[in-house]
Amino acid sequence: MDKKMKVAVVGCGAISDIYLTNMIERFDNLEVVACCAAHFEHAQKKAQKYGIKACTYEEILSDDAIEMVVILTPAPTHEELIRRAIEAGKHVYTEKTMTLSHHTAEKLVSEAQKKGLYIGSAPDTFLGAALQTARKALDDGLIGEITSFDACANRDIDLLASLFGFLRMPGGGIGYDFGVYYLTALVSLFGPVNKVVASVRNLARSRVNVLPDSPSFGQEFAYENESQIFTILEMENGVTGTFSVNGDSIINDQANFTIYGKKGIIKIPDPNNFGGKVVYIPAQNGFGQNIEPLILDYGFPYGENSRGLGPSEMADAIIKGRKHRANAQMACHVLEVIDCIMESGKKGAFVTVTSSCERPEKMN
Repeated sequence: MDKKMKVAVVGCGAISDIYLTNMIERFDNLEVVACCAAHFEHAQKKAQKYGIKACTYEEILSDDAIEMVVILTPAPTHEELIRRAIEAGKHVYTEKTMTLSHHTAEKLVSEAQKKGLYIGSAPDTFLGAALQTARKALDDGLIGEITSFDACANRDIDLLASLFGFLRMPGGGIGYDFGVYYLTALVSLFGPVNKVVASVRNLARSRVNVLPDSPSFGQEFAYENESQIFTILEMENGVTGTFSVNGDSIINDQANFTIYGKKGIIKIPDPNNFGGKVVYIPAQNGFGQNIEPLILDYGFPYGENSRGLGPSEMADAIIKGRKHRANAQMACHVLEVIDCIMESGKKGAFVTVTSSCERPEKMN
């Protein structure tokens, strides 16, 4: 029987159910043994539901049998939780983003490397069927030389920030909380970013709770984060494209992720998801030719909600002594890209991204 890595989950909010379900029932190289939360009663409810133990974070860190912690708490808490886990000799996988800035993230990575520990970071959706299908198509040269890309999306910050208080916290803005999916997808497809120029806005620093069932329905709340970003990205490989996200729209997210090549076009579904249709539009051989788009299907797994795939893939990498795909270097680079977008929004000029990373290996 293959070795199972003992895991503890930190944070028992809404996202924890899919992580716990998948890590317990689907990914057989993980053995979830404990959970903790800021409010112990929340941990007790999850522990009872999933047949694991409710602990304090101190108890998790002092348990030598636990090898990995999976952190699912709001972004402002990540830095301290990761640091303490590293000090205790644990591998760490954290929800996005790793910390609130790439400077603090890089320090944590350095400390982990000194101890031979792994840090992984969400999003891991780029490991799913849709983006891996797109990756193979690009690697195989299906659309020829890539000339540009265009990625844009919308959200409803008024509704989402009414529902999820962490979106009002530092690191909860539309770029850091949602744009990170698109930027991670772009880096997984093309490699690292060289420089960016951006317009960044917040259309309303005071918003109103729009949830009728909420105790604070109709009340104003402060929202200091970015609600819109419009960006040009120049990649290290020479490809240039645009990325924009509008948080002042409606809840029905409309993803438009298109890659243009000299032999065709590929349309990718929302990288916030693992699956979806990858559409290939072949080049026409003249005006008036009607070529039907094709749905690409290379048979990659993980087309459904597979959160927990990142920790599982990292555990496999630890056991085999290889580099994991949703790794800290890529997460730090993507975090710096977002930081640079914010900086460019203030300066109104191109900002160079100082870090780099390896393009992650494609899934087998």
